[in-house]
Amino acid sequence: MGIDPGTNLLGFGVLRIVGRKPEYVDMGVLDLRKEKDAYVKLQAIYDCITQVCKSYHPDELAIESPFYGKNAQVVLKLGRAQGAAMIACLESGITSVTEYAPRKAKEAIVGNGAASKEQVQLMLEKTLGVKLQAEHLDATDALAIALCHHFQTANPLAAAKGGGGWEKFIREHPERLKK
Repeated sequence: MGIDPGTNLLGFGVLRIVGRKPEYVDMGVLDLRKEKDAYVKLQAIYDCITQVCKSYHPDELAIESPFYGKNAQVVLKLGRAQGAAMIACLESGITSVTEYAPRKAKEAIVGNGAASKEQVQLMLEKTLGVKLQAEHLDATDALAIALCHHFQTANPLAAAKGGGGWEKFIREHPERLKK
């Protein structure tokens, strides 16, 4: 499952991996723009993500990390939204949580860390073989985070786990060596 956290719009995307092939399952947006109380928003995020976990039983969470901007209050709010979503996932039994910078996900999906949200959506449609009718692009961003995670974990040389190349992979997976 991928999550694009936000206190106004939170996107989620769910993929199923069959063999090594990602398949689209669901995506959606929690729209909290009309809610003024910050703590009610956090409870709504927790409740929504808990329900998604109950519906789909994801094994892993990939979540967009807050990026530093000019306004520290925005980063703080994003961190709170991210925390509420993470706690919901952890309490639902997910034990693997990985954060990705927004540019990392765009680079993994489109090949360009500065790609537009529309470019990301188009490439997701081509990669997953589905037509995405997202009301908000936050859901496609979340799906991109999930697909980025799949690409990173399916590749033994992926930098998301700290890099290290084949030497690190062999060290971490000695059972994969033929003798």
